[in-house]
Amino acid sequence: MTTDSPRWFKSSYSSNGGNCIEVAANIPDVVPVRDSKDPNGPRLTLTHEAFAGLLQFAKTHG
Repeated sequence: MTTDSPRWFKSSYSSNGGNCIEVAANIPDVVPVRDSKDPNGPRLTLTHEAFAGLLQFAKTHG
């Protein structure tokens, strides 16, 4: 288990101020995900494989 605090960032594609997610890439073995408009709200913790699947889904359905 890690004690690192997530370092959140948004995609460079998020410059329009709209619906965005933030991810933290500094946590080993997982990718935390949160809503940028609600930083204290719920968070998802995905495996790298699940996050890659989410990105692929977004690319094909977005």
